[in-house]
Amino acid sequence: MDYAVLIAKIIIFISIINVWFIRFNKSTPWRGGEAKSMKEEFETYGLSSNMMYFIGGLKVLAATLLIVSIWVYYLALPAAVTMAVLMLGAISMHLKVGDAPKRSLPAFIFLILSLVIIAEALGYF
Repeated sequence: MDYAVLIAKIIIFISIINVWFIRFNKSTPWRGGEAKSMKEEFETYGLSSNMMYFIGGLKVLAATLLIVSIWVYYLALPAAVTMAVLMLGAISMHLKVGDAPKRSLPAFIFLILSLVIIAEALGYF
């Protein structure tokens, strides 16, 4: 496995766990609109609490599978594709509410990292 791909998987995992477990109820410069918590952010996007937990569960699952894919390689592609789709959704939500582009920066970075993982899983590296 390429070290860049290994680092990408670790960065995504740590970041997703940080956002969804440690900073869930905290303000960050990346939250949509004027939201001060994850719940407020999803409300800003017009999404329900159920959707928030569904999306959060998918992100945590995909991030966990990316870490597991270090040892169980075939999990990398579905996990990275799932993460890429979720990051496209996050970027679109920021655009929907008219956020400054910098608010989408983490999602954009995770999208790029996911695409690197996908490319490696498909044998492009």
